[in-house]
Amino acid sequence: MRRWGEPRIHVTDWDETEGRGVPAVFVHNIFTWGGDDLYGFAAQRPLADRHRLLLVDRRGYGRSPDTARGDFETDADDVVGLLGEPRSRPDGHQGSAHLVGHGNGGVIAMLAAARRPDLVRSLTLIQPSAFTAAAEHPTVAAMLERVAGTAPGHLPESVTAAEFLRASTEGIGLPMPEPTARRLRAVATSMRERPIWEANVPLEPLRSAPWPTLIVCGTWEDAPTLYRTHVGEPLMACAEVLTDALGARLLRVPGFYPHTQHPDAVNAALRQHWGIR
Repeated sequence: MRRWGEPRIHVTDWDETEGRGVPAVFVHNIFTWGGDDLYGFAAQRPLADRHRLLLVDRRGYGRSPDTARGDFETDADDVVGLLGEPRSRPDGHQGSAHLVGHGNGGVIAMLAAARRPDLVRSLTLIQPSAFTAAAEHPTVAAMLERVAGTAPGHLPESVTAAEFLRASTEGIGLPMPEPTARRLRAVATSMRERPIWEANVPLEPLRSAPWPTLIVCGTWEDAPTLYRTHVGEPLMACAEVLTDALGARLLRVPGFYPHTQHPDAVNAALRQHWGIR
């Protein structure tokens, strides 16, 4: 486990290659942290047999320092700092690391990759919350209208992290995870984050980049109705819009948390994707 940058964010470092593997940086979603079993990337640990996995704890999450308010722009700067230095490799490929992001972490990965495409070897987006990029899609437009004025940061101070976690899970038909201190801290940070639909992701640097992009999306057919309607359908629309806009490859996986519910399928896709670069 290592710390990077200022303030020194926590990064879990899984590496069975003795430093010979190409790094892969993972950026998590809300309510979680890098190595979390439930929502994070714990199930991707087998990939450390050939790659050095760097699992970010964003500011205010996991073992990283607290932050007054999470911001995707600051998080993107932190990720750029993890990508290393520009380099040419013996295989002729440019870039320092593969980059993977889930949900809000997908938007952060897109921002980081757009700022420094020369540091990236490939980009993988797992159900990215890039709503502004898909704002003209009717499903996404309806979602944005529905959440206007109810974003994180606009919640009454009387709402506790435990209450918010329950409403965000049991309130839409999902089981509520155990409210551990680390989980509640992650939820409290999520409650204060800058709304992800304020992110303006420049697509042209991603579209014209020399490296490949993979987008992974669940099929959501077994999700609770409210969860599918309010979350799944906008995310599926985003995945489809971004696939076309970026010239990406789209992988559909059963369920609604692809990398945790079906890690074998996602890990196999990552191995193939990374093998291209």
